[in-house]
Amino acid sequence: MSLKIVDNSHSEAVHKRNPGYPLDLDWVERVRMNRSALERRAGSIGARRTVKKDYQLAWLLKAITLIDLTTLNADDTPRRVERLCAKARNPLRSDIVEKLGVGDLRILPGAVCVYHTFVKTAVDALEGTGIPVAAVSTAFPHGLAPVETKIAEIEASVKDGAREIDIVIERGMVLRGDWQALYDQVKSFRKACGDAHIKTILGTGELATQTNIAKASLVCMLAGADFIKTSTGKEKVNANLVTSLTMIRMIRWFAEETGIEIGYKPAGGIATAGDALKYMALMKEELGTHWLQPHLFRFGASSLLTDIERQLEHGLTGHYAADYRQPMV
Repeated sequence: MSLKIVDNSHSEAVHKRNPGYPLDLDWVERVRMNRSALERRAGSIGARRTVKKDYQLAWLLKAITLIDLTTLNADDTPRRVERLCAKARNPLRSDIVEKLGVGDLRILPGAVCVYHTFVKTAVDALEGTGIPVAAVSTAFPHGLAPVETKIAEIEASVKDGAREIDIVIERGMVLRGDWQALYDQVKSFRKACGDAHIKTILGTGELATQTNIAKASLVCMLAGADFIKTSTGKEKVNANLVTSLTMIRMIRWFAEETGIEIGYKPAGGIATAGDALKYMALMKEELGTHWLQPHLFRFGASSLLTDIERQLEHGLTGHYAADYRQPMV
């Protein structure tokens, strides 16, 4: 079987980075979200149409290239990070690659995401692959530390070789409606990142309303965010389709007003191939196929790749393999 996946390297090379814009409080105050309408729309994703057979296998191979392969555990060790990076280098078993006929394609995850402590370990383990290292920063996951400490952490991660920084906003700023403070802080984080791209984690499960989520998304984009991200994965409520729809529509509105394309990263609880296909369908229907590229869409996930491998093997053999046949670390 031969499946074709488009090489997106040229698209990424010509992508215009978000330069940041002045805070427009009038725009922020105009933002309103209708939760009932969002829930109806989100409920239709995956219910009306699905991809099957060879098309599903192609979508799942594409999904691998959109994963931020992640380990953010309290018991992480350099050896665990090295094993994760080894998996990133070879995300699929060689027999699956051979049977699919995709050995000449670049099927690699979008990034490897770790704590700052392990950035250098990951950079060394991924040398020569082109896979970027993303570091969670700014007092992840709570975001409650002096701003000077947060900036120092960002700068240290960039110095160690991180090419992407996932920062955490202070949720209290959103709940208080202190948009100027949120804007100023994210702008300072963006400056500290330099050439490294910045993903702003909103912690959406703790922001109370979809309108709050939408406003926070807009403020972060105005402050120069390259991506907006749902969650740390540590909240009680993480990524879901309703919240994703809110954030995606703010990305679309921002692109319409500025011409700048912002990336989106749902994170937390995305563990199955079926989940991945739903989020990809949402992106395709709301923003277009163009957004299904690593520089515009990522999954934050630790176990998703395992299930995708199982589904690919099922597509080839008709049988589901045990999890241990696709070990992560």
